[in-house]
Amino acid sequence: MKRLLLGIDIGTSSCKVAVFEEDGTVVVQSSSNYPLYTPETGWVEQEPDEWWEAVCRSVKECLADEAVDPADIAAIGLAGQGWSVIPVDRNGRVLGRTPIWMDTRASEIVGRLKLEIPDEEVFSVSGNSWSPSYSTPKAVWLREERPDVFERTHKFLQSNGFIGMKLTGRMTADRSQSYGWHFYNPVTFDYDRDMAARIGIPMEKLPDLVACDEIIGTVTEKAAAETGLREGTPVIAGGLDAACGTLGAGVIRHYETQLQGGQAGGVSICLNEPKTHPKLIFSPHVVPDRYLLQGGTVGGGGALRWFREEFGEDLGFDELTRLASEAPEGSGGVVFLPYLSGERSPIWNPRAKGVFYGLSYKEKKAHVTRAVLEGVVFSVYHNLLTAEEAGVRIRELDFHAMGGAANSELWIQMYADVTGCPIKVPGSDTATTLGAALLAGVGAGIYRDYEEAVEKTVDVQREHTPDPEKRKKYEPSLDLYLNLSKVLSEGVFQ
Repeated sequence: MKRLLLGIDIGTSSCKVAVFEEDGTVVVQSSSNYPLYTPETGWVEQEPDEWWEAVCRSVKECLADEAVDPADIAAIGLAGQGWSVIPVDRNGRVLGRTPIWMDTRASEIVGRLKLEIPDEEVFSVSGNSWSPSYSTPKAVWLREERPDVFERTHKFLQSNGFIGMKLTGRMTADRSQSYGWHFYNPVTFDYDRDMAARIGIPMEKLPDLVACDEIIGTVTEKAAAETGLREGTPVIAGGLDAACGTLGAGVIRHYETQLQGGQAGGVSICLNEPKTHPKLIFSPHVVPDRYLLQGGTVGGGGALRWFREEFGEDLGFDELTRLASEAPEGSGGVVFLPYLSGERSPIWNPRAKGVFYGLSYKEKKAHVTRAVLEGVVFSVYHNLLTAEEAGVRIRELDFHAMGGAANSELWIQMYADVTGCPIKVPGSDTATTLGAALLAGVGAGIYRDYEEAVEKTVDVQREHTPDPEKRKKYEPSLDLYLNLSKVLSEGVFQ
């Protein structure tokens, strides 16, 4: 009997499900969309039950393929977006929509929390600074603005933890996702009860902490009926989508770095020892004894998608990048700040706005299109410069690109030229679901360890070598980008 692995990823715009063979070959994959809700300025919500409905649809579509027998699925791994606050009652019923990572409704609460518990104190426990995007301020908002929901909440779950509950009936929190709580210590993998008490989050509302590759249970009879999965199939806890994607891109060793090119942009630097910075994101990797120092930007592939939808005149992404290639490095002095929904690291400013700078009558659409691509690259490099302050040596990083942007040779070459580092592109667009599946494979004993899992499944299809001469051409625009970000953050974006 063949052994297949199922990976589920709860993304921002859709659920993705993929079935893999042991060598990482994709047998079948499916996705199902769900909406974002923005009832007020700064609010970005989703319905967890709609995630589950999407999971059920996508799993059923995969199982309808004649190449997949539910009995052959050896284990299921879970990945999901971070910083959710999903309130469920004792029976697992959802008590309200969850604010997602883009939600900044708790900005005023963060201002108050900083006065009550200064950044340096919360940073000493969690390795992360206050930001309205994290889980903690959202839970405080719920306590203050929706006290009836807060009181009725039995547990607060993260996205993959919610799907794990729907599959197995057990409520858990994995080690990689829990860093969204500022009273969670990502080095000792435990909650700091004193800090939780100071913030005002009762410990009894938090689920049990588990390792990312731990089997949390098996598919229940009810879940089997809703999904088509076989009852009794093992389910592994899984982890943060960025961390699962990092694993799926083959990043498991010190200084290997995942370059994220999905809806959001960013980097995840794998470390064998903790290195933190108050302007970056620190979490455990899904791989034991490894940590991730992350930079997460709002404007990744989503910035190009926005530009295409509003100004692309029905051009496809490939056509847009071909158009961008007609402009020179540096876009003729046009600079784009991709802060289309505020910005996360390293400026952490929910009031930040997208900006085009340097336009004149001589610039063409090619210049503006290229500036969008370069602006995303510069925003990621801004995070790398910040990581350098934490002791990371940028030029020694081993980059592995994933996400939709990895399909663009022009875009990835920009990253290589700006960072001065070679960039490998694994052959699969399914890095996050693959990472979830690899967790399942290790947890279920399909792979001996993570080294074997990556060796068997991750193949590099192409590599981009940096061009020092092009780097020089980017420097004026990069310097302008960094100066604009600083000046506007200190003034206009206040």
